[in-house]
Parts: sequence; C-alpha cells; structure tokens
Amino acid sequence: MSRRSFLRVGAMAGGAALAGWGNGSVAAEAGQELGGDPGGDRDVAGASIAQLQSRMAAGRISAAELVDIYLRRIAAIDKGLDLRSIVQLNPDARRIAMQLDQERRRKGARGPLHGIPVLLKDNIDTADRMQTTAGSLALAGASALQDATVARRLRDAGAIILGKANLSEWANFRGFQSSSGWSGVRGQCRNPHVLDRNPCGSSSGSAAAVAAALTTVALGTETDGSVVCPSGQCGVAGIKPTVGLTSRAGVVPISDTQDTVGVHGRSVADAATVLGALTGVDQRDAKTAASAGNFSRNYAQYVSSTGLKGARIGIARQFTGATTETDEVFEEAVQVLRDAGAVVIDPVEFPSFDEFNADQSELIVLIYEFKRDLNAYLATRSGVPVGTLADVIQFNIEHAERELKFFGQELMELAESDVFSEAEYQQALVRGRQLAAERGIDAVLATHNLDAIVAPTNSPAWPTDLINGDAFLFGSSGFAAVAGYPLVSVTAGYVFGLPVGITFMASAWSEPTLIRVASGFEAAAAVHRAPRFLRTFQQGEGSRTSEKPSRTFASSALKTHAAKLDQFLVPRLRRLNYL
Repeated sequence: MSRRSFLRVGAMAGGAALAGWGNGSVAAEAGQELGGDPGGDRDVAGASIAQLQSRMAAGRISAAELVDIYLRRIAAIDKGLDLRSIVQLNPDARRIAMQLDQERRRKGARGPLHGIPVLLKDNIDTADRMQTTAGSLALAGASALQDATVARRLRDAGAIILGKANLSEWANFRGFQSSSGWSGVRGQCRNPHVLDRNPCGSSSGSAAAVAAALTTVALGTETDGSVVCPSGQCGVAGIKPTVGLTSRAGVVPISDTQDTVGVHGRSVADAATVLGALTGVDQRDAKTAASAGNFSRNYAQYVSSTGLKGARIGIARQFTGATTETDEVFEEAVQVLRDAGAVVIDPVEFPSFDEFNADQSELIVLIYEFKRDLNAYLATRSGVPVGTLADVIQFNIEHAERELKFFGQELMELAESDVFSEAEYQQALVRGRQLAAERGIDAVLATHNLDAIVAPTNSPAWPTDLINGDAFLFGSSGFAAVAGYPLVSVTAGYVFGLPVGITFMASAWSEPTLIRVASGFEAAAAVHRAPRFLRTFQQGEGSRTSEKPSRTFASSALKTHAAKLDQFLVPRLRRLNYL
C-alpha cells in the first residue's frame, strides 16, 4: 500500500453540535455578498501588527479596546455566521490587555507583539482557565498544568492569548473519510470566503479566524500540510518552520520527527514577526537543540517588497495538473516571479518524485511514533478522561454518537496495534529522508543553484461534505514534511472568489530566504482580498482567476502534460490530506 493511497485522511469531518449550521444572516443564507463587513471595525481588526503598534504607541487605540473589537467580530461572525473557527475564548483576555496597557504607559512596549491578540490552535497547552482538547471530548476537563513553550514565549513577548482555534480533531490523525476542520468539541469550521466550502486543515480555525479578522495572528501546527493548506484555502500567509526551530513541548503530538508549530498571518510580515518570538533552544524539546546558531529572534527583518530581485526560483511543475483553474493561477504567479526580477528556472524536477509518492516511509514513521508520543503527552495531563491512546480509542467507542458519527478511528487503532516493528521504523526514517531531502528538495536546489522551489499550495476549496469526507486533489507539502524542512505559503490568486496559494520551499533553517522571496511575491502580486462570507458559490461570480483567464496557457498545458500523464494523474488519485 502506498503512502498516498493509505493516508486518505482529510482533516476531520463530522459534527458534534451542528445546530445553527444555517443560522447565519439573511444575506448569507441567500448566498449574497454581505453589505459591508458583518463584524464592523474591519479597518482596525484587519490592520497589520506594525500598524497596530503605531496606533497603540500614539494612544489612538489600547490593547483592551482592540480585544473588544475582536470580541465583537467573533460574536457577529464566528457565532452569528456560524464560522466555527474558535473553540473557546480566554476569559482573562481583557484583564491581561489592560495590564499590558498599563505596562506600556509605565515602561513602554516589550516589543512588536506587546498588546497583540493571538489565537492558538486548540492542541497547544495553556495553564489558565482555558482547556486544551485537540478538538476531542476525550481531553475536555481540567486545564493543562503548564503552558506550552510557544504559549509562554508569546506571553513573555507581551502577546494576548485571545482563545483557542478550532481544528481537525487530533490534528487529523484519527480515521479515514474525515472532513477538514471538524472536531467533536466545536463541529465543522467553515471557509470565510464561501461558507459551505472547506477551510482545509488541520489548522483550520487558525487560518479561517485570521482571514476573517477575528484575531491579528494565530498559531497552527503542521505534520504534513496543516499550516500551508489552510493558508492557501483561506487566503492568508502561513509559515511552517523547520522541525526544531519552534518547540513542541506542551503540544498534542502526532510525530516527533515531523511535528512543528507555525504561524498564520494576513501577511508574511505579520507571520514572520510572530515567528521571531517563538524560537530558541528549549530543554523540554530535544529537537530544538539543532536550532542553536540557526534561529533568529527577528524574522521580520527579512521581509522585503523587492525580495524576488535576483532570486533563483525553480518551478516545480510536477505538482501541477490537478485542476486547470489551479494551473492558471500558478502560471500567472510564475509570470509575477519573472516580472519582479527573479531568475526563473522552469521546470525543475524532483528526481525521487514517483518513488516518494509510492513509498510508505512517512506512514510507518507517523503510525509508529503516534502511540509513543501521544502517551508521553497524556502523562502530563490530569483531570481528563484519558491517559493513554488505548483510553482514547475506548472513549470514542463509548461516545460514538458524538465522536464517531461521521468517520472512524482506523489510524489510532493501527498505532495502538503496533503494526510496524522497530526495524521497519528505523528503515523508514532513513529511506524517507533520502527520498524527501537528499534525492528530493536538496537535489533540486543543488542541481539548479536555487534559493527556493515554488509549487501550487492547493486547489480551490471543495464543498464541505460530512458524509463522504474531503474531496482532496493534491498537495505539495509532503517532501518538506518528511525532510523536516520549512515552507511559506502566500495567496497567488482567486478562482471564482476562492483563494489559491503557492508554496515556497527550501532546505533546513532557510526561513530568512523563504520569508524574503515570499514577501517579495506578496508585494508584487498584491492580490489579497478580505473574505465576503458568501453562503455558497455563485455561478455568475466573477472570473476564474484574479486576472483575465489565460486561455493560451490552458492549451499549452495540455501539450506539456500529454507526455507525462502518469506524473499528474497518479498523484491526483492518491489522496493525502492534511495532518
């Protein structure tokens, strides 16, 4: 069984509380564009970190007032339109904001995140009055005993933890036929651009809330695609760091080899600003030792509107062919790269592409590590119904009407059964890295002397389907996931009002380069749109892409792909959804 055909997992579907699914505004129910911004205060809520800091420094707004603005928007949009991007709010957020306002007046700001509201994906521990559930009722109960390291570093930087974001339950490592963004605790998160479309996952709520301006920035986590896919489908910037750049201590795990904590922002600059607050060696996470000498406390310094000038960018067309619409957006993006001064090498080929897609090394590593790593995490929790993976499986069986209504827990059962041996696991670690890094990303970079490789992030968002699960078509995150390498995703264009992203990738610790080129693309393309919260797709809605559709590309693409049908049809049929 291949890696791709086995991991047909979506980022979780189903629904605990689906009451109110259709209880949005009259305009939303009619499928019309909402007049103005339904939450109000968009000019403030949608402002960048730098803009908010300038306003707070000038006394034009306080952190407490900013929190109030977001709370009003959450009431109007997340609840009023049933976006379901947020699991819970921090009852102490306003008090913390007021304390930070007082500190600013007495001492000045701690740094760029002072007074900035941040949402955390609900698999990141906070030792406060909020719970950490990973979206599962099995973890509902007492709060975590200790902050995750990334949560503590945000607090130390002066950020306000506004609440916890919805996610694909257990970061989508539970069962087959899932729908991205569903959790037993909160139900189905929706895409803010078109509400009956999927936000992707597993960091669904983090990206959706940032796109809807319900928070300034948000943390997500990625094992394979869980930061970049929601970024692409919700139309925000996402940074998935090198494994070990950010601590995973206090984060509900899937895999010590592949897990990483990343950031969603409405711009690369905002995401980069947050990333700088998260880095540094952490004694609670051995993987971070490798980041010594490789991390920065200030990634915002690498943001550049001219970041593409002279950069050597490889075009990975092996990831195209899933849909004509995606390819048209990607082709326009390639032209933006050229026009912005990049040296474009088109195409570049991954030598191990077919072998990697047919290989099961990633599957073996994730299945093998999940039981070990989850049991170690659960040992740090008390006051919750479960203490081991076996307990979680039994809990789900006993609460099947809530937890197993829409899909099962096959991945958990495989992990609990110890289906793979230690020898198979060790072999998979070696082979996976060879295919993904040495014969994958590293080989492409070295062959063409590249700064970065670019590929499409996603197809336009599919309709959410709680019965059949995700209509997933392709992903470009797998090589970086298995290699432990970073990714930066930004919006490249729109198809019928739905965002399509592109992903920049390179080798370990290359975040400065990726931030530079991705921010350069972002500035040159200038395609970002605020979501309009349409209830459903409108057949007469706009054009296919952000500009006039490129019909000449459509015909040339057929000629290009005719000689390599296996390369784009086979990966399309191998459904790897996001973890």
